[in-house]
Amino acid sequence: MQQKEPFIINRLKSVGYAFKGMLILIKTESSIKLQVFIAIIVTIAGFYFEISTIEWIIQIAMIGLVMSVEGVNTAIEYIADFIHPDHHPKIGLIKDISAGAVFIAAVVASIIGLIIYIPKIF
Repeated sequence: MQQKEPFIINRLKSVGYAFKGMLILIKTESSIKLQVFIAIIVTIAGFYFEISTIEWIIQIAMIGLVMSVEGVNTAIEYIADFIHPDHHPKIGLIKDISAGAVFIAAVVASIIGLIIYIPKIF
Protein backbone atom coordinates (compact mmCIF):
# COMPACT_ATOMS: atom_id res chain seq x y z
CA MET A 1 0.00 0.00 0.00
CA GLN A 2 1.34 3.41 -1.02
CA GLN A 3 1.74 5.93 1.78
CA LYS A 4 0.03 9.31 1.29
CA GLU A 5 2.15 12.44 1.25
CA PRO A 6 1.78 14.79 4.18
CA PHE A 7 -0.84 17.51 3.61
CA ILE A 8 1.70 20.37 3.51
CA ILE A 9 3.91 18.59 0.95
CA ASN A 10 0.86 17.84 -1.19
CA ARG A 11 -0.30 21.49 -1.03
CA LEU A 12 3.18 22.81 -1.88
CA LYS A 13 3.31 20.54 -4.93
CA SER A 14 -0.13 21.77 -6.00
CA VAL A 15 0.98 25.39 -5.72
CA GLY A 16 4.08 24.54 -7.74
CA TYR A 17 1.97 23.01 -10.52
CA ALA A 18 -0.35 26.03 -10.50
CA PHE A 19 2.61 28.43 -10.70
CA LYS A 20 4.05 26.39 -13.59
CA GLY A 21 0.69 26.59 -15.38
CA MET A 22 0.56 30.36 -14.89
CA LEU A 23 4.05 30.75 -16.35
CA ILE A 24 3.15 28.56 -19.33
CA LEU A 25 0.10 30.75 -19.97
CA ILE A 26 2.11 33.96 -19.78
CA LYS A 27 4.94 32.63 -21.97
CA THR A 28 2.82 30.98 -24.67
CA GLU A 29 -0.53 32.76 -24.98
CA SER A 30 -0.64 36.12 -26.75
CA SER A 31 -4.02 37.00 -25.21
CA ILE A 32 -2.60 36.58 -21.69
CA LYS A 33 0.45 38.65 -22.66
CA LEU A 34 -1.92 41.44 -23.74
CA GLN A 35 -3.89 41.11 -20.52
CA VAL A 36 -0.71 41.27 -18.42
CA PHE A 37 0.27 44.44 -20.32
CA ILE A 38 -3.17 45.97 -19.67
CA ALA A 39 -2.96 44.93 -16.00
CA ILE A 40 0.39 46.73 -15.69
CA ILE A 41 -1.02 49.87 -17.35
CA VAL A 42 -4.11 50.03 -15.10
CA THR A 43 -1.95 49.32 -12.05
CA ILE A 44 0.29 52.26 -12.95
CA ALA A 45 -2.86 54.34 -13.55
CA GLY A 46 -4.16 53.28 -10.14
CA PHE A 47 -1.06 54.67 -8.45
CA TYR A 48 -1.04 57.81 -10.60
CA PHE A 49 -4.71 58.63 -9.93
CA GLU A 50 -4.52 57.45 -6.31
CA ILE A 51 -7.60 55.26 -6.55
CA SER A 52 -9.36 54.29 -3.33
CA THR A 53 -8.97 50.98 -1.49
CA ILE A 54 -12.35 49.79 -2.80
CA GLU A 55 -11.36 50.76 -6.34
CA TRP A 56 -8.09 48.81 -5.92
CA ILE A 57 -9.99 45.77 -4.70
CA ILE A 58 -12.38 45.92 -7.64
CA GLN A 59 -9.59 46.54 -10.14
CA ILE A 60 -7.49 43.64 -8.85
CA ALA A 61 -10.55 41.38 -8.78
CA MET A 62 -11.33 42.23 -12.41
CA ILE A 63 -7.73 41.62 -13.49
CA GLY A 64 -7.83 38.25 -11.72
CA LEU A 65 -11.23 37.38 -13.17
CA VAL A 66 -10.29 38.14 -16.78
CA MET A 67 -6.95 36.34 -16.57
CA SER A 68 -8.49 33.33 -14.80
CA VAL A 69 -11.29 32.98 -17.34
CA GLU A 70 -8.70 33.32 -20.12
CA GLY A 71 -6.72 30.49 -18.53
CA VAL A 72 -9.81 28.28 -18.38
CA ASN A 73 -10.60 29.20 -22.00
CA THR A 74 -7.09 28.20 -23.05
CA ALA A 75 -7.40 24.88 -21.20
CA ILE A 76 -10.75 24.19 -22.88
CA GLU A 77 -9.23 24.94 -26.29
CA TYR A 78 -6.30 22.58 -25.62
CA ILE A 79 -8.64 19.81 -24.47
CA ALA A 80 -10.93 20.32 -27.47
CA ASP A 81 -7.99 20.22 -29.89
CA PHE A 82 -6.61 17.11 -28.18
CA ILE A 83 -9.94 15.29 -28.35
CA HIS A 84 -10.72 16.30 -31.92
CA PRO A 85 -7.73 17.82 -33.79
CA ASP A 86 -9.67 18.21 -37.04
CA HIS A 87 -12.27 20.92 -37.52
CA HIS A 88 -15.62 19.89 -36.11
CA PRO A 89 -18.70 22.11 -35.72
CA LYS A 90 -19.37 21.00 -32.11
CA ILE A 91 -15.74 21.63 -31.08
CA GLY A 92 -15.97 25.03 -32.79
CA LEU A 93 -19.14 25.80 -30.81
CA ILE A 94 -17.47 24.79 -27.54
CA LYS A 95 -14.46 27.00 -28.30
CA ASP A 96 -16.69 29.92 -29.31
CA ILE A 97 -18.69 29.69 -26.08
CA SER A 98 -15.49 29.52 -24.05
CA ALA A 99 -14.11 32.59 -25.85
CA GLY A 100 -17.46 34.31 -25.27
CA ALA A 101 -16.99 33.88 -21.52
CA VAL A 102 -13.64 35.68 -21.75
CA PHE A 103 -15.27 38.41 -23.83
CA ILE A 104 -18.00 38.94 -21.21
CA ALA A 105 -15.41 39.19 -18.40
CA ALA A 106 -13.28 41.61 -20.46
CA VAL A 107 -16.26 43.85 -21.32
CA VAL A 108 -17.37 43.99 -17.68
CA ALA A 109 -13.79 44.74 -16.57
CA SER A 110 -13.52 47.49 -19.19
CA ILE A 111 -16.79 49.09 -18.08
CA ILE A 112 -15.61 49.01 -14.46
CA GLY A 113 -12.30 50.54 -15.55
CA LEU A 114 -14.17 53.35 -17.28
CA ILE A 115 -16.34 53.92 -14.21
CA ILE A 116 -13.19 54.21 -12.05
CA TYR A 117 -11.01 56.29 -14.37
CA ILE A 118 -13.27 58.59 -16.43
CA PRO A 119 -14.13 60.82 -13.42
CA LYS A 120 -10.43 61.01 -12.50
CA ILE A 121 -9.31 61.90 -16.04
CA PHE A 122 -12.00 64.53 -16.67
